[in-house]
Amino acid sequence: MDSIHDDTCPSFEGTLELIGRRWTGSVLQAADRGARRFGEYRAVIDGISDRLLSQRLKELEAAGLIERTIIPTTPVQVRYRLSPDGQALVDALQPLAQWSMRRSGPRGAGRVPSST
Repeated sequence: MDSIHDDTCPSFEGTLELIGRRWTGSVLQAADRGARRFGEYRAVIDGISDRLLSQRLKELEAAGLIERTIIPTTPVQVRYRLSPDGQALVDALQPLAQWSMRRSGPRGAGRVPSST
């Protein structure tokens, strides 16, 4: 099994950079919960701007994690869904999400201590 210290480190770092961008986790969660059209993403991701949502969808599509389908109707419909790699990533992130939830207990656990 590869570790983060093997030759895969640049790939691992690139993945962390992508999923660590603001709102990327929310977009992936929305896709996993069945959001398909731009407005559906916007409705379930409270606070994201249209510009940033569009940017994140494009980045995830370029990374092969989201698939974009254009439906030639009037008006044209665009639908997004997780690719198989995107679904595998969401599945791989589940233990991290569970770990995060355990750390965010009632005493404010999980906060990164300041280095001052």
